[in-house]
Order: sequence, then C-alpha cells, then structure tokens
Amino acid sequence: QVQLVESGGGLVQPGGSLRLSCAASGSIFSILTMGWYRQAPGKLRDLVAHITSGGSTNYADSVKGRFTISRDNAKNTVYLQMNSLKPEDTAVYYCYADIQAYGPRSIPYDYWGQGTQVTVSS
Repeated sequence: QVQLVESGGGLVQPGGSLRLSCAASGSIFSILTMGWYRQAPGKLRDLVAHITSGGSTNYADSVKGRFTISRDNAKNTVYLQMNSLKPEDTAVYYCYADIQAYGPRSIPYDYWGQGTQVTVSS
C-alpha cells in the first residue's frame, strides 16, 4: 500500500511564501511523475505543477515565475516552493505521484495526498 503525506500549508499574508512537502511511502518500485494540483471553493481541481523523474518541469501559467517544484528521489518527496503569494492562490493543495508499486512491468497508478489548505489573506 502506498501513502502520500503532505505538510507545509497554512495562513500567509499576500506577498509571503510557503513551502509544501509531500512524502510517498509504502510499496514503491519507481516513482514517475510527481506534482501538485489545487482546488479552490466552487472550482475544479487544476494542475499547479509537475516534475518528471528526470527533473523536467511544467507549470500553470498563473504560477510561473512564482512557484518552484522540486523533488528528492532518495526521499520519495516532492516540494512546492511558493513565493509572492496572492489571495487567488488560496486553495486546498493536493500532491500526486505516478507510481509503479511492484516492479518494472507493473502498471503505473496515480496516488493522491489528503490535501493541505493554503490561505493567502491579510
């Protein structure tokens, strides 16, 4: 069984910074893509950023230049450094990981964290 545990959310003033972490544990052979989505009240869950096992990254236009995604493969952990936060960044942030659990021929499956609240407000 695989678990993703997130940390680092909270309340921050506009212009501030937060760093989210998400650690995967359990039956893991290989982690392919890792990333973050967010969901604001009354809105769909949208991609924020993702990073491949080789380090290639992709960002939503709304966060480019402000957010940085990174990962530590030895720790099975993905990070999201969020700078210059805006009230519109307020949402529940979910991490995900595309994981092969049992070996190189196992079908990758997306696992999700429980979500962490980020609130940007003065």
